[in-house]
Amino acid sequence: MNSPIPHEAPPLLQARGLAYLRNDEPIFGPLSFRLHAGDVVLMEGDNGSGKTTLLKVLSGLLEPSAGAVLLNGEPLTLARLSHQVSLLGHLLGIKGDLSPLQNLRFAIGLGGLRPGITPHQALKSVGLEGYEDVPLRQLSAGQKKRVALARLLLVPAALWLLDEPYANLDREGIALVNRLLELHALRGGAALITSHGAYAYTSGTPRRIDLRDTVAEECA
Repeated sequence: MNSPIPHEAPPLLQARGLAYLRNDEPIFGPLSFRLHAGDVVLMEGDNGSGKTTLLKVLSGLLEPSAGAVLLNGEPLTLARLSHQVSLLGHLLGIKGDLSPLQNLRFAIGLGGLRPGITPHQALKSVGLEGYEDVPLRQLSAGQKKRVALARLLLVPAALWLLDEPYANLDREGIALVNRLLELHALRGGAALITSHGAYAYTSGTPRRIDLRDTVAEECA
C-alpha cells in the first residue's frame, strides 16, 4: 500500500494583498508575504511608513482596508489571537500597580502557559531574578521591557509580532532579544519584527520586508 503524500503545513502567517488607508490616504500596501515555522523577518521602512500600523492590522487591532490575513491557513479572528499571536508594541501591556510575577500570572490566564516553563523561570531567563514582587512602577524602562519579554517566553503563541523590541535596552538586553528570537525560531515559532537596524536580529540571513516598496513580493 502506498503511503499518503503529506500535505505541506500552511504558513503560520500569510498576508494577501494587504493594504491600509487612513482618511483615504494609503499608509502601506498592497503587501503579500508569508511567515513559516522558523522564520524571523525584519520589517524595514522610514518613520511614518506604516510599520506599527501593519503590526496592528496583523494582530487584529485594526481592520485592513483591503486584502486578508490568514493564521495557519485560516482567516484571522479575534477569538484565535490570544493563543496564536503575541504582540509586543510600544505600549507593553503590563500593569504598573502589579508586580512582574502578578503580571505574568495575568498573562497566563489570558493566553495559556507554554509547557516546561514557570513565571519564576521566565523572569530569571530575562535577568529579573529577585524582582518578582517589586511593583512594576518602581522598575526602569529597560526592566519593564524585560517583563514583557518574559511574557513572550511563557505564553504558547507561535507567532510573535514585535515593534521595536530593542528600545530601552542596553547591550545585554539587545543580546537577550536576539537569543529569545533564536530560541523561538528553533522550536518552530516565527517572528516579524521592526527595528531601525542598528541592533536588528542578525542570526543567519533574515528575510526582509521593505515598506518603501509599493508591493512586497510573495515570500516562500
